[in-house]
Amino acid sequence: MLEALAADLGKPALEASFELVAIRQELRLTRRRLRRWMAPRHLSLELSLRPGQAFQQAEPLGCVLIIGPWNYPFQLCLHPLVSALAAGNSVVLKPSEHAPRTAALIAEAVAAYFPTEVVQVVCGDGAVAAQLLEEQFDHIFFTGGGRVGRLVMAAAARHLTPVTLELGGKSPAIVLADADLAVSARRLAWGRSLNAGQTCIAPDHVLVEPAAAEALVQTMARDLERFYGSDPLQSPDLGAIVNQAQYDRLSGLLAGAQARGQVLHGGRCDPERRRIEPTLVAVSSGEDPLMQEELFGPLLPIQQVESLDRALEEIRSRPKPLALYLFSHDRRAQQRVLNETSSGGVCFNDVVMQAGSSQLPFGGVGESGMGSYHGEAGFLTFSHLRSVLRRPFWLDIPLRYPPYAGKLALVQRLLG
Repeated sequence: MLEALAADLGKPALEASFELVAIRQELRLTRRRLRRWMAPRHLSLELSLRPGQAFQQAEPLGCVLIIGPWNYPFQLCLHPLVSALAAGNSVVLKPSEHAPRTAALIAEAVAAYFPTEVVQVVCGDGAVAAQLLEEQFDHIFFTGGGRVGRLVMAAAARHLTPVTLELGGKSPAIVLADADLAVSARRLAWGRSLNAGQTCIAPDHVLVEPAAAEALVQTMARDLERFYGSDPLQSPDLGAIVNQAQYDRLSGLLAGAQARGQVLHGGRCDPERRRIEPTLVAVSSGEDPLMQEELFGPLLPIQQVESLDRALEEIRSRPKPLALYLFSHDRRAQQRVLNETSSGGVCFNDVVMQAGSSQLPFGGVGESGMGSYHGEAGFLTFSHLRSVLRRPFWLDIPLRYPPYAGKLALVQRLLG
């Protein structure tokens, strides 16, 4: 696994191990809790339906399609696979063609350990994925970008197939002047450069109060040098950009920022190995080219905002992000972020770590996705909760049967 991830994404062994750890955590939690999740969920009944029992019983959806991404190709294929199998489904798994070594390894391992009627892996490019979407599945689980997510949803609509879409977006990080800047800078620098910035919940841009801006940038620059040395392009701890198209997109954005004199730290590239140095870029508004789409690379725009009010306005002016970060000691500021914004998830005073909990549901809202998984949420995503009412024969009140004459007033009193 480590070799495959190194070949596909240049991942350092430690970062690659995070993927395996996440899957093992999900397996451990599922083994401990599965009987509880599968048990009937008993509900109380109205007086008019007593005596009786009401409950919901989880049942498998059937055969589900899981389409995985390239940025965390093991974790984001096998993590939902755990939930789908726990719920009793059979699965067709389509790994990303942009991580070919990992896809081949998944296909080999699944064929060795699972009967074909339980799990099958289908490898190939976008045309193969399009062919799969022509088939009728009982659920489709897709992780990737919004453009392809729309195509998946449109294809699913032809069969009225339910979907879970784990997408992304421009996840903002707000840094207020009262934050611990040393810790904030270190965590932001790590979150943006992890997997060469190719993480769907990485901080996409920073909105910082002016009083903290200069110190934050200086501290982040020092932290990045401590992480990756004076020449990050030679560091064994910095990953690569996944393919030439992504590299060309990011290097083009970086070249534009350099031409405008916006680069605060970093900016070097290695086209031969598709590496880009973690780079801090000053932006003045949401109209900047770096603020138009999810960056998905090691470039971090930093925009000064005069207050939390202005930061919240900026966030509300954009589509709902997958993750939202706030660095501040102020509990009232934290509560305002919860009250006045919407996002898939929120993390205070850290980044990315919210996805590390198997017990905390993970998913988006609006353009950042729909549905969630991890732990019980994943079991429920791949289950149908069947509603059941069980009643005895021994009490059969004639009030509900015709003729109805003279019964209306009594029924109204009884039923409210």
